Order: sequence, then structure tokens, then C-alpha cells
Amino acid sequence: MRLAGYFLVIIASLFWYVETCEPNQTQNGCKIYGSECLCGFGCKTEYVYRTRRACLSALRERSTNICYRQPCVRGICIQTVQDPGFACKCEGTGYYGQRCEKACPTIPVRGLVFPHECVVI
Repeated sequence: MRLAGYFLVIIASLFWYVETCEPNQTQNGCKIYGSECLCGFGCKTEYVYRTRRACLSALRERSTNICYRQPCVRGICIQTVQDPGFACKCEGTGYYGQRCEKACPTIPVRGLVFPHECVVI
């Protein structure tokens, strides 16, 4: 049981690290999330549009919205400024990987790094 608790702390720490950015790299802005614009405060690399109007304009101009091409096998596509121009959010799908294409492990394997997208809390 103690090992399981230690494992969860490591996974939770990894998840926190992945979801954060440097304080000087944050801003108010908007991002394309699936087929809508979400505005809020976050990393500049994720909230790429300075205004809601710019985000909505990008949604209308489907050629600039890489998520319109549905690059994620599963999960939700979020447009980013870093290559390849999108990120797939796989949490809760049972899959992980750049495009949510790899099935989460169901049996613990010694030496396997358990993907944070596969942790169910």
C-alpha cells in the first residue's frame, strides 16, 4: 500500500509539472478547444489568441485551425503555437500519446513509466 501511495504522489507531481508554465509565460487570452473558443488565463503557448474576436476569426477561417482536420485519434484537440501546432488532451479516454493513439496499460509492468493521462483519480 505504501508503494501505491508513493506512486500516486509521483504521478500527481508529474501531472502538475506538465500543466504549468513559467510565471512570465502566462497571459489572458483565448484558445481553440475542440470546436469553440475558450478564454481565460494560462500559458502563452496554449492561449495563443489575444482576444475572443481573433479566436472566433480563426475558427471561421478553417484553414488556420489545425484542429479542424481532427488530428487527434481520441481526446480533444487544442491549437498551440508550438510545433506541430496542436496538442491532444487524452485525459479520461483510456489512451495516451501525441494523438491519443496508444491504449493505457491495464497491467502494471516493472520499469514502465505510467502515462499521467492514464491515471484515474
